[in-house]
Amino acid sequence: MKKLIDNKDYKGIEEALSIHPELANEGLPYDHENTTKAHPLHRLCDGVFSGQYTEEEAIKMAGIFLAHGANIDGNEPAFKQDSPLTAASSLNADQVAFFYMENGASIHHAGCHGGTALHWAAWCGRSKVVKKLIEHGAEVNKRCIDFKSTPLFWAVHALKNGGSDHLTESMECIKILIQNGADKKIPNDDGENICDLLNDEDVMLKELLQCG
Repeated sequence: MKKLIDNKDYKGIEEALSIHPELANEGLPYDHENTTKAHPLHRLCDGVFSGQYTEEEAIKMAGIFLAHGANIDGNEPAFKQDSPLTAASSLNADQVAFFYMENGASIHHAGCHGGTALHWAAWCGRSKVVKKLIEHGAEVNKRCIDFKSTPLFWAVHALKNGGSDHLTESMECIKILIQNGADKKIPNDDGENICDLLNDEDVMLKELLQCG
């Protein structure tokens, strides 16, 4: 199945799933070296991120998998493991994320580090995904598990520590979160709030977050 996906063999995927529908939810390795398995809907996001195929092509393949019984949330994604939507939100697969949301993906699952799709979209500077997740009811002030940090904290931390190199998009994420009730005063597990992260060089962030 991995080879069929890599080759964008829509007909081959359709035929294989018609004969063996259980393959719609069977984990696939990343490649020959990384044999850790993940749900096919997750692996489609990996392919978009690596440039193997476009988002439109990934969505077409995802539609075939869903038509043959693929679980939109993966195989009951384990605690602190990414669901397909979390993967899409962190792998620059914006249109795939929208497609998964439209097909009923859970927006509340705690993935890697206990971060939701909103945490990861904020970290990666995916402003359109941040906006869409909030429209679907994502919890703006939800704290992740490992760091007890909000999506706003993740967004600012990414700009300060290399999680995102898209200044404009990351600033837009921060604006969207603030406009939708993100609380800058909520501390992380070290007792620091967002303003504590900033220094004299962070003029734009200080102004945006109103940190004195």
